[in-house]
Amino acid sequence: MGIMKRTGVLLMPITLALLLPVSALAAPHGGVVPATANVDRSVVVATSSPGNAYAIGASVVFAAPVSGDLTALGGTVAAASPVAGDALLIGGSVGMRAPVAGDMRVIAGSADIEKPVGGDFAALTLSLHDAGRVKGNVLVAAVDATLTGGADGPVTIYGNSITLGGDFAGDVRVVAGDHLILLPKTVIHGSLSYQAPVPATIPDSARVEGGVTYTEASYLPGANVSRTLAFASIGIFFFARVLAILILAGLLTGLFPRFADALIDEAYMGRMRHILLTTLLGFATFVATPILLLLLTLTFIGLGLAILLFILYVLLVFLAFVYAGVLVGGLAARRLLHRERVRWSDGVLGTLVLSVVALVPAFGFLLLVLLASFAAGALLAICFRFALGHEEEDAML
Repeated sequence: MGIMKRTGVLLMPITLALLLPVSALAAPHGGVVPATANVDRSVVVATSSPGNAYAIGASVVFAAPVSGDLTALGGTVAAASPVAGDALLIGGSVGMRAPVAGDMRVIAGSADIEKPVGGDFAALTLSLHDAGRVKGNVLVAAVDATLTGGADGPVTIYGNSITLGGDFAGDVRVVAGDHLILLPKTVIHGSLSYQAPVPATIPDSARVEGGVTYTEASYLPGANVSRTLAFASIGIFFFARVLAILILAGLLTGLFPRFADALIDEAYMGRMRHILLTTLLGFATFVATPILLLLLTLTFIGLGLAILLFILYVLLVFLAFVYAGVLVGGLAARRLLHRERVRWSDGVLGTLVLSVVALVPAFGFLLLVLLASFAAGALLAICFRFALGHEEEDAML
C-alpha cells in the first residue's frame, strides 16, 4: 500500500503537467490569430503557420516554422523547424530537431529531443534522449532517460536507468529503479538527491557543488517476502488444481451416474483376483502404451495410428486419475452409508480425500497410482464389454 501511495504521489505532478492545456500557458495575443489543422493518414506541413498548428495522423512531419503553439498526435511525430510557442507531442516515436521557445510536453514510446527548450519540459516516455538545454524546470518519468543538455531550473526524474550530462544550474532529484550515471564533466551547481538500489556512477571529472544525498532503495522483495510469495504461489496452484478436479469429478459423477456405478461395481462386487487383474491391466496399459507409440512413430504408416492412440491414451490417463477419487467416494458411500447409487457429492468428497492423502510422501503417491491403475483397467473392461455387448463378466464372479 505504501509503494502504491508513493507512486501515485510521484506521478500526480507529471500527469497534471502533461494534461494541462498548452494554450492555457501561452501568452495572450492582441487579436484572433488563425490556426492550422491537418488530419490525414500522413501529414507533412511544409508551409509556415501564422498561429497555432494542430496535426493528427499515422505519420506527422513539420518541416516549416510554427508561429504559435504546436500540438501533434500520431504514430510517428517529427518536427524539424522552430516552434515560437509551446509544443505538445504525443506519439509512438517523437523527434524534435528544432528549438521550442515555450514549454514542451511529450508523451511517447520513445522521444529524441535535439535542440533547446525555452520553457519547462515534461515527458512521460519509455525511452528519452534529451540533448537540448532546458531553460525552465524539468519533470520526467521514463524507463530509460538520458539528459545531456543540462537545465537552468530544478530537475526531477523518475525512471529505471538514468544518465545525466551537461550543466545543471539548479537542484537535481532522481528516483531510479536500477542505476544513475553521471557522464564525465557533468556539473550540478545545486544539490543531487537520488534514490537507487546501488550508488550512482560519478566520475572524478563530474562536480556536484551542492552535495550528494543518497538513499538506498531496493525495489525487489527480500528473502522473507520471496519465500512467502513462493509458498503462497504453490498454495494457490494446489488449490486451483484440486478445485478443478473436484468440479470435474462432480460433473462426471452427476452427468454419468450409471457409468460411475459400473466402475464401483468392478471393485465392490469383484473378487480379489479380479481386482488384482484389473489393476495389472491398467498399470500395464500405462507402461506399455508409450513403448507402442514409440514403435509406431518409427514407420510412416503407423504415424497416423500413433497420433490417434496417443489421444486415447491421454484421455484414459486423465479419466483414470479423476475416477480414482470417484472410486474412493463411491466405495465409502456403499460401505458406510449402504447406498447403492453414487451421487455427485460422493465423487467430490472422495476426490478431496484422495487429494489430501496424495500429499503424504511415498504412501500417497503409491495409493494414487494403484487406484488410478485400477480405474484405468476398469474403464477398459467396461468399454470392452460395451463394445462386445456383454453385460456380465465371469471374471467378476
